[in-house]
Amino acid sequence: MRSRDDLRDVRAVILAGGKGTRLAPYTTVLPKPLMPVGDMPILEILLRQLRHAGVRDVTLSVGYLGSLLEAYFGDGSRWEMRIRYSREEEPLGTAGPIALVPDLTDPFLVMNGDLLTTLDFGEIVRVHCERGAIATAGLFRKEVEIDLGVIETDDESQIRKYIEKPTLSYEVSVGIYVMQAEVLRYITAGQHLDLPDLVRRLTEEGHKVLGHRFTGHWLDIGHHDDLAAAVDLLERDRSAFLPPD
Repeated sequence: MRSRDDLRDVRAVILAGGKGTRLAPYTTVLPKPLMPVGDMPILEILLRQLRHAGVRDVTLSVGYLGSLLEAYFGDGSRWEMRIRYSREEEPLGTAGPIALVPDLTDPFLVMNGDLLTTLDFGEIVRVHCERGAIATAGLFRKEVEIDLGVIETDDESQIRKYIEKPTLSYEVSVGIYVMQAEVLRYITAGQHLDLPDLVRRLTEEGHKVLGHRFTGHWLDIGHHDDLAAAVDLLERDRSAFLPPD
């Protein structure tokens, strides 16, 4: 793991402007990044991890119920960080808000504000810089159980394979990226753009876009079951997610 000072000059942009409709009715009164996992909001866990990795400068991209996020996190001094806010007047997707953040320098982190993970931020930044990528996405192997019998047939509709309730394995994006400021050339200010579309634009233009695989824990707090799983995981292995300081 990199020393804490290695990320002192790396800025983090945290996307925290979504409505979190899949977590209703809780998110009718709280923005999703303020949903409690154990005794603290999921975004506070993420901020503590970034601070432990050495990151000092964070911009929260806020929209829906953004005033509550500003009231809770303030200027970041509670965590010895500098927290600033970028405000969306209307939803711009997951990549569009990046264009609203001023003075981004190489490299910078971009991530969703509703993640519970043990990804090593120093390691993904190191790999990104050493490989000379314009963008690097964190990847995690996810297994999905199919609760059905899956059938494969040939051109004559004869059954060739019958698999009962298979488990499929995929590499998925964890919603954490390292980027160079050059990506801003591919984001039009004020226009809606999602991160998958930005990645496709970069690859189509011939840029080096990497995937950084890691093992450990990763949960996207998107549904009620995810929130319950995150609470259970934090209770069972708190030291893996929260640094002692």
